[in-house]
Order: sequence, then C-alpha cells, then structure tokens
Amino acid sequence: MFNVVVAAAMLVIAAPIMLLAALAIRLTSRGPILYMQERVGLDRRWTRTRALNERRREDLGGAPFTIFKFRSMRVDAEANGQAVWAKQNDDRVTPIGRILRATRIDELPQLFNVLKGDMNIVGPRPERPSIFVRLREQIEEYPVRQRVRPGITGLAQVSNAYDQCLDDVRRKVAFDIAYMRRQSLGEDVLIMLRTIPVMLLRIGGW
Repeated sequence: MFNVVVAAAMLVIAAPIMLLAALAIRLTSRGPILYMQERVGLDRRWTRTRALNERRREDLGGAPFTIFKFRSMRVDAEANGQAVWAKQNDDRVTPIGRILRATRIDELPQLFNVLKGDMNIVGPRPERPSIFVRLREQIEEYPVRQRVRPGITGLAQVSNAYDQCLDDVRRKVAFDIAYMRRQSLGEDVLIMLRTIPVMLLRIGGW
C-alpha cells in the first residue's frame, strides 16, 4: 500500500516534468517516447518448497516483466540485438537523453510499474535477462537480489554511479544485500530522501 500511495502521489507531482520530457523526446529525435524492455523481477521460487511445486521452462532468475522508461538513446542503439551496457559519453545517447539520464527523469515512467506490482519504489535495480544470466555466473551472490521486489531507486543507486564494469556491479550487489538485511519502511524513506539530491544535483548520472 505504501508503494502504491507514493507512486500515485509522485505521478501527480511529476506529471508536468513527464509531459515536458515526452515533448522534448518527440521533437528532437525520431522513434517512440517510451522505451519498453524485459527485465528480471521478483523470484517467488527461491525457497525449496516453492521450487519443487513450480516448474518453469527456463530459469530466468525471477519473474520477467516489461519495464517502462523514457527513451534516451537512438532507436538503433542496439541494432544487432545484443545487450550492451551504456558508458560515459556514449554516442548512442541523444542530447535530450543525456539530460534525462543525468537527472534520472528517464526512470519516472517506472512509477507505472510500481502501480502494476512489478516493482517497489526502493529495491535492487532489475536487469535484462541476457545480462542477468552472465552476471549470476560471474557473481555468486547476484541471484540473491531477486528475493525482494526490484525498485526504481535503491541503496546501491544512491551510493554509486552507473555500472561501467563488473567490479561496479559487485559493489552494487554488496549494497543491495546490505539493504535486504535491514529492509524496513524507515530505510525506504531514507533512501527516497537520498534520491532527491541525486536527481537534482545529477550525482553519479551521465
């Protein structure tokens, strides 16, 4: 209930910003305003009992869902179909996209994911299935993150910049697990408050 109430309130408050962002994307680059992508969500089968009672053709590590973002890259950013991490000064990012990514405004449509029940406001960031498969092979603790619902923001996000290498991911996993150990309403509120200066001051964004 807390997540739904906060998401609904934030949508009302952020509506003018989201409208301006949508117009800016439409007027400055060809392609859709929203970018939709499959991500790995909550793993409801992580306990042995549930795993024995449920069968899935493919173990993605969690329930897949479609995430919503404002499009910040060219439509041909991944023309070859391969998932590629964004990097600093990435030439695939549009001029407006740089502003959206630096201020995290591109993440605001995920408030609809919260209303749908796919995400929480606070939690580990969800990853794409193809990248998730690689990361769980390289980082033993990585699948543990899926034991809680993914979030728009999180302890790892307010403590680190965007991922650029595997070591960055390892650091974020450590923060995610630290958050899971002390997860509470108070902790979530503190992380939300820490997210505000990250957005306004463009801390760690590019």
